[in-house]
Amino acid sequence: MTSAPGPGTPGPGSGPALPSWWIYRGVGTPGPYAAPLRERLPPPPPWRRFPGVPDGSAPPEDEAEMERVLGPRRTPSAPRRLTDGETTVINAVNAALLLRRPLLVTGRPGVGKSSLAYSVARELGLGRVLRWSVTSRTTLAQGLYEYDPLARIHDISADAAALGPAADQGREAHRPIGDYLRLGPLGTALLPSALPRVLVIDEFDKGDADLANDLLDVLENGAFRIPELARLRSSQPEITVPVDDPGRTTTVRGGEVVCHEFPFIAITSNSERPFPAAFRRRCLPVEIPPPTREQLAEIVAAHFTGRDAEEDRDLIRAFLERSAGKGGLSIDQLLNSVHLVSSEVRARATSWDPNAWQHVLDVIWQRLTETDRE
Repeated sequence: MTSAPGPGTPGPGSGPALPSWWIYRGVGTPGPYAAPLRERLPPPPPWRRFPGVPDGSAPPEDEAEMERVLGPRRTPSAPRRLTDGETTVINAVNAALLLRRPLLVTGRPGVGKSSLAYSVARELGLGRVLRWSVTSRTTLAQGLYEYDPLARIHDISADAAALGPAADQGREAHRPIGDYLRLGPLGTALLPSALPRVLVIDEFDKGDADLANDLLDVLENGAFRIPELARLRSSQPEITVPVDDPGRTTTVRGGEVVCHEFPFIAITSNSERPFPAAFRRRCLPVEIPPPTREQLAEIVAAHFTGRDAEEDRDLIRAFLERSAGKGGLSIDQLLNSVHLVSSEVRARATSWDPNAWQHVLDVIWQRLTETDRE
């Protein structure tokens, strides 16, 4: 995982002026002078208001995961002028936040599509990022919730056998249905909360062709129904179920989950196939451009604190040249090579073979696509 490109943080009265309507500035760190997000985030458009009632709980933090993706928190770098590509991405993120619409993030593999969501979550203080990784077998139900009826039947039968014929007929109460149901990442993101949760739907284009159409109703209405719980709403109007956040539960009322603030959803795609027009209308599209030399230097500095930027200049230049010749390399591949340099692998390799380090780079900087040939 890699950090999303972002500009430095302008201080009061210095640095490039940023648009006043921007909530997310693209720096990936909380602004020291910014008001709390609930004071800066305007109400949604009338057609994107949802009736869910927040329970007042805050989303959990996961700084270890944030550091893995973005690197440790650090003092923002000196302000610089944004590139056109950076401005386009930040405009799209802010439009998605204001309109409460999903962001359809495209770009070649390894440019930082999914880590954009982590940058938004860290800068705006939106807590742990939920992640739904899509494969060819993924269904909408898996993203919303999973239910294991066979395990429940087995446990109830085991209880009946253990208690014997004189057992209390109400023994099923000891096996609540909520123990066998768990909200998925999308279902958890749609729980009513005072501020938007952040969700990455990763590599959506790998999913079944019908998945995009299946998702339309959820994206439009910000709600979904759990039939297994809805059937019990007269006898059990409130049922506690686990969620996708480790160790947390929620109360589902009447078998329905309805959001309050629509989540910030980043749907990533490598553009392997087109999506239906109805799905694209519900999303705001943005393409992540390949990172510039300056952005790569900032990403390396974020992950490798205390390094001299001059040490990596030649490596970044060589990486960009190799990337151009191989149809695009990922930021992860650059970070892998910097890690080996930091581990003194380069010095040890070249001590016995002047060409050994180049051979190491040839292994690390492999072409990402099989369609392009030398």
